[in-house]
Amino acid sequence: MRIARTINEVREALARRPAGFVPTMGFLHEGHLSLVDEARNAGAEFVVVSIFVNPRQFGPSEDFERYPRDEEHDIAMLEQRNVDLLFLPPVDAMYPPGAVTAVSLCGVARPLEGGRRPGHFDGVATVVLKLFNIVQPDLAVFGRKDAQQCAVIDRMVRDLDVPVRLVFADTVREHDGLAMSSRNAYLSAEERKRAPALYRALKGGVEAVTHGIHDVAGVERLMRKLIEETPGVDVDYLALVDPLTFEAPADFERTLIVAGAVRVGRTRLIDNIRIER
Repeated sequence: MRIARTINEVREALARRPAGFVPTMGFLHEGHLSLVDEARNAGAEFVVVSIFVNPRQFGPSEDFERYPRDEEHDIAMLEQRNVDLLFLPPVDAMYPPGAVTAVSLCGVARPLEGGRRPGHFDGVATVVLKLFNIVQPDLAVFGRKDAQQCAVIDRMVRDLDVPVRLVFADTVREHDGLAMSSRNAYLSAEERKRAPALYRALKGGVEAVTHGIHDVAGVERLMRKLIEETPGVDVDYLALVDPLTFEAPADFERTLIVAGAVRVGRTRLIDNIRIER
């Protein structure tokens, strides 16, 4: 596996073959590696992974400095998956001194995560667009665990006519349903036991809709009641939404998403489940 730390090194390394791209913030786990597999399955002959903890998507009180990092471990995992190129840029390679241009979003970027983390999705969209311009992949793979992020990137690609095919891969979970996430490393042993409460609450919302409860507020109340059965899990939001807008759905005859964010100790966890109709 070749490792590139500058933009020119990336461009020199890319072959004229169908390239797949998996952008990450590192501290890799099996969920990330499943995205590499998804890129291969989608037809990529040359797979590029980036690791960049993007400061622009962290708010002033968020965890940028303590976000988990382990470059040596990440490199070993990607070599085992036969990744062709790893892009490991420093911050000043992505944001040179004097850089002022950014992507600004509205619409799907405003509800839920967007409302609670002002500027977060602008930071995500800016770095993803920069990475697309650097790597110029044929396809890019993102995990559905960050469902609103997927919707934001999909909207940006369509609005700006970015020539990349997006592939969204299913969430990879632990044995008890907890969505794999780099931030799970923050959880103490006792907090880890409580964390699957979010998944159980979301599953309850799915079952309610599947069994004919077509009342948004009612489904959301049910999910909140289920999560309150586990002490020490503080709800940020639990919502039933349209996957295109992340607002309440106009009807129940379409694909829906139940989404939630909670805090377990100091750790904020997000998750969602799609309800295919």
